[in-house]
Amino acid sequence: MTRLLGIDPGLASTGWGVIEVEGNKFKSLNYGFIKTMPGESPGKRLMIIYNFIRDIIDNYHPDKASVEDIFFAKNKRSAIPVAQAKGVILLAMESKNMETFVFTPLQIKQALTGNGRADKNQVQEMVKLILGLKDKIKPDHAADALAAAICCHNNSFLGV
Repeated sequence: MTRLLGIDPGLASTGWGVIEVEGNKFKSLNYGFIKTMPGESPGKRLMIIYNFIRDIIDNYHPDKASVEDIFFAKNKRSAIPVAQAKGVILLAMESKNMETFVFTPLQIKQALTGNGRADKNQVQEMVKLILGLKDKIKPDHAADALAAAICCHNNSFLGV
């Protein structure tokens, strides 16, 4: 049995999801998001994310973790806060000696749907199907985090 943590980084909202895999059976243990308030200082918002990630690791004891990489073709300005969030997430994981992998959105889509250009709805449906969930996963950041965790497992044959 393997436990995997997936993270979709963001300064305003960071999605997270923990799954368990045994053989070819996938199970969602929990998922959600870390919300920070725009009125808080950037440092405080990053500290909230850092501490929350460490708490998730302490509570669920994942074997590996995966983080969705940043991809912003149009809005480079919004990429900076997301990159900052990704940095503290990687730091939190390293502080807990987590084996961590970073996957691009294209790699995650490819691992789940077989199509690197799949849309959000296709990915969401595959996450639901793979994890045996009935309802739509909300928010989208949590669904993306679960997709990152599934991608980490699906890439394990590559030595990941």
